[in-house]
Amino acid sequence: MGEPYLSVIFPAYNEAERLAKTLPRVLDFLRSQKYESEILLVDDGSQDQTVTTAEALLKGFPHKVLRQPRNRGKGAAVKRGMLAGMGRFLLFSDADLSTPIEEVEGFLKELESGYQVVIGSRAMQTSDILERQPFWREWMGRIFNFCARTLAFRNIRDSQCGFKAFSQKAAQDLFSRQKLERFSFDVEVIYLAQKLGYRILEKPVAWRNSAQSKVSVLRDSLNMFLDLLRIRWMHRG
Repeated sequence: MGEPYLSVIFPAYNEAERLAKTLPRVLDFLRSQKYESEILLVDDGSQDQTVTTAEALLKGFPHKVLRQPRNRGKGAAVKRGMLAGMGRFLLFSDADLSTPIEEVEGFLKELESGYQVVIGSRAMQTSDILERQPFWREWMGRIFNFCARTLAFRNIRDSQCGFKAFSQKAAQDLFSRQKLERFSFDVEVIYLAQKLGYRILEKPVAWRNSAQSKVSVLRDSLNMFLDLLRIRWMHRG
């Protein structure tokens, strides 16, 4: 296979059970497309059968399973996958497919039209929320995004949706500069994209809440708020 048109990156930490359900859906979709694609599964130090499950399901399809020696965080896993992807365009998605893989079709059209970063959004008027988060998670997300808009970026309504696509050039540039390794890496990448002048589009998506979210409301929320204060300092100058 030559350079693929699309690389799909999945960060995974103890995701064997969910991958058994979601990877076949992704494979069915990608095999039905006319373009060539690849899947990169980045195992973030899982203690279950994530790696063996992924290898078995992906056999026969262009793929890489990259293993982190220890759990470092979603941001570290996404960064590794994005820098290893060979596609003309690259998408990272949560392993639970909270946003259906089919949404990538619209993202690819936007990238083909000249956008370099396309951000999936649950907060736009035309977003299709199939199953909502508990109200307290929604309000935490709104407060965090308000703070992120104040401290890090402009005009983006939802920085934390786990469905974002990039041109190859933007992916290599942005993720090579990324320093945060956990959940607030999305804010850092958007901050860098705006700072460096990339063409960015926030695009509404269909989204369904996963009850098995790995985000700790107390621990991770505090760390994410502190990260907002670090981002400008880390990329000063």
